[in-house]
Amino acid sequence: MSNQLKFSYEKVFQAMNAGIIVIDNHEAIRYCNPTAAEYIGLVAEGIIGQKIKEVIPNSELDRVMQDGEANSDQLFLRERMFITNRSAINQDGKPVGAVAVFQDGSELQRVLAHLDTTQNSLTSLESIFEQAYDGVMVVDSEGIITRITKSYCRFLNIEQEEAIGRLCTEVLPTSRMHIVAQTGLAEIGEVMDINGKEAMVMRLPLREDGKLIGAVGKVMFRDVRELRTLAEKLDLLENKLKFYEKELKHYQKFRYTFGNIVGKSKAILQTIELAERAALVKSTVLLRGESGTGKELFAHAIHAASARHDQPFVRVNCGAIPAELLEAELFGYEEGAFTGAKKGGKPGKFELANKGTIFLDEIGDLPLPMQAKVLRILQEKEVERVGSNRLQQLDIRVIAATHRDLEKMIGAGEFRRDLYYRLNVFTVTIPPLREREGDVLLLSEHLLSKFQHELGLSLRKLDRWVVELFQLYAWPGNVRELQNAIERAINVAEGGVIQLKDLPLYLQDLEGRRRNTALQPLALELAEAERKAILKALKTTGGNKVKTAEILGIHRTNLYRKMEKYGL
Repeated sequence: MSNQLKFSYEKVFQAMNAGIIVIDNHEAIRYCNPTAAEYIGLVAEGIIGQKIKEVIPNSELDRVMQDGEANSDQLFLRERMFITNRSAINQDGKPVGAVAVFQDGSELQRVLAHLDTTQNSLTSLESIFEQAYDGVMVVDSEGIITRITKSYCRFLNIEQEEAIGRLCTEVLPTSRMHIVAQTGLAEIGEVMDINGKEAMVMRLPLREDGKLIGAVGKVMFRDVRELRTLAEKLDLLENKLKFYEKELKHYQKFRYTFGNIVGKSKAILQTIELAERAALVKSTVLLRGESGTGKELFAHAIHAASARHDQPFVRVNCGAIPAELLEAELFGYEEGAFTGAKKGGKPGKFELANKGTIFLDEIGDLPLPMQAKVLRILQEKEVERVGSNRLQQLDIRVIAATHRDLEKMIGAGEFRRDLYYRLNVFTVTIPPLREREGDVLLLSEHLLSKFQHELGLSLRKLDRWVVELFQLYAWPGNVRELQNAIERAINVAEGGVIQLKDLPLYLQDLEGRRRNTALQPLALELAEAERKAILKALKTTGGNKVKTAEILGIHRTNLYRKMEKYGL
């Protein structure tokens, strides 16, 4: 090795921001650069000649020298973690020593962030140069090449021995390494022509004690087209990320507000007013009511009117998730928590609802063992994933709903009393449709308009006998049953009017039974007669409702109720 090249190696070793230690076949330290001495906490001169185990008790360098096998792992010195690469030094096929290169873990991360890649476990400066996939060139302060990787030489179609010792511009006419070595100004991400190809390179100055001693250059991309391809991939990934973020927000966003609740009856207006007050506070809300009354709609509306409206709204149907999956769905799990667990784990519903609202629908169907865990989350405001021992603090608002008699379930031992009291803070009871006087016709018209728009059908209306039946029927399934009946009818109706024959069979059968009894046809006939009498009186008075009520001999309020009933 020439004195010039040896001098260059020594300078590079000393300038490297990594520790280098070399031992001989007697395990004695023969070389230690300043960085290694700093990491160890001793002066370099005091380290030379000592046994490696005396200086670094947990060193594996002696074993590497004996076995002849390179390795890399973590090394702890003075309570700091280092990444170390060790390799045997062979001569004539026999190990004559070993070299270790180690670097501060945090520093390694910074290096990896600025350099394109770190190749295999590098055990010495020679392997760093020779195993680099992309081209690396080192020049002195005059621009003379002192080191160049074989891969770079292959790229330039020149032998390594021919390149070393020559001016960089003689090997690569477009090179600017000599300029960086003279000015000390780094050039990163520059595009240059190399043998007719556009390549992206970086050139960094080398300094010793503040003095420029040369420069090192690296080809970041051998062909700029590689960079363009990478940029296209990144752009595609970014677009996908934006799409999934948009989809996630869509599924976690509320869909209804109080404006979507249709009804003018006293019962529903009082319920809406109470729910609006619930939206303004942070307390847990318990929505109660029969199936089909619209508990989920109220949950959406309360969240939409709350201070958390711009945060997630996560819905959980406690009765629809299998018991064996419920814990993982609610609380999430870590990777490897159980067979079939997704790589990287999965956040639970409570975790997804952080900062927002979680809606626990059909809370009465929650199994007893799970009730205890939900109670703990509501009390402590923290969640622990399945397979994890880390607690995550939560900031959530809870809205629960049930159609079941929780008090009766408590007496039967099916529902925890403490969870009941935790949930029953602000209770909103949604009235059944049969108690919402006048709302059946209003809802029917709203649903007709909705389905006609969604299904792209022509305008349709309800036959008067259908209106009568709708108003007389008790609707045990509430709004959901009414919605299903109208959706079915609007799809099968042939003309512009929905008739009795277009309704579900059970409603047709009900009407048939009414017609076969003495009482029900009379009720329908009386209703029709009453409707005609009101119309005649309105026509006589020119629409004056006060005079109309006087003619009919009823109170004005009663007239309004009957007009609403008959859709007048």
